[in-house]
Amino acid sequence: MASTGPDPLFGLRNNFYIGAYQAAINNSDVPNLSSDDAVERDTLVYRSYIALGSYQLVISEIDDSAATPLQAVKLLALYLSSPDNKETVITSLHELLGDPAIGNNPILRLIAGIVFMHEQDYNEALKHTNAGGTMELHALNVQIFIKMHRSDYAEKQLRIMQQADEDHTLTQLANAWLNLAVGGSKIQEAYLIFQDFSEKNQMTGLILNGKAVCCMHMGNFDEAETLLLEALNKDAKDSETLANLVVCSLHLGKPSTRYLSQLKISHPDHMLVGHAASAEEIFDRAVQTVA
Repeated sequence: MASTGPDPLFGLRNNFYIGAYQAAINNSDVPNLSSDDAVERDTLVYRSYIALGSYQLVISEIDDSAATPLQAVKLLALYLSSPDNKETVITSLHELLGDPAIGNNPILRLIAGIVFMHEQDYNEALKHTNAGGTMELHALNVQIFIKMHRSDYAEKQLRIMQQADEDHTLTQLANAWLNLAVGGSKIQEAYLIFQDFSEKNQMTGLILNGKAVCCMHMGNFDEAETLLLEALNKDAKDSETLANLVVCSLHLGKPSTRYLSQLKISHPDHMLVGHAASAEEIFDRAVQTVA
């Protein structure tokens, strides 16, 4: 996409992508935005609040007159805030997607993809995301194909991203996710990508968990534990951190029940919860959830 000047939302977008959600919110007061950029800015800010678990704030602030991307973001907040909302959210999503005037909106399609990925209805998710059109849609496609154990399709999406912008944060992240999914010698490459992120950006839970999962794959559970405890200090309720700490503790022969209990309280729907699995089964599951 040709740009006539510097991208006013570059920093905000980048903070969101690397999981620096509070920084994205704090630095969102960008002057002189066009109306489209202002909508994108608000979308990123509200998605950051969602990532921090502030669903009600998003639900209460976005009213019915808001632009389509914001309506979609509100539906995501409703979906994640309570299991009781799932059916109405999915019905509303289908209504918006079926409207020829707005159905092709990239944020609407992205949110639909995220919701159906949560539902583990990957074919339905791909109906809305597979056409791509934005880096975020391609990155989501990579995640969906990895969850479907189709690394070959994920790689095709990654190639499209690399051709568009090899240095883009999402291209680098998608590359790391795919390397983790492929495994073997690719784990070291994934580790180096997360290491590079940690040197260039503020350390976030997303980057720390990425590095930690690489370490676990390579058998470095002590280093993984150190990284995960740092992530826990940043957000004591993060589901990925808690799930990875369960796995890491099991491999280190340390008690993991406290982390599992915290996960049950803050994320009762998480796949590790209520799954009386062996350490290996839990490890396999946690590895699959990294993307």
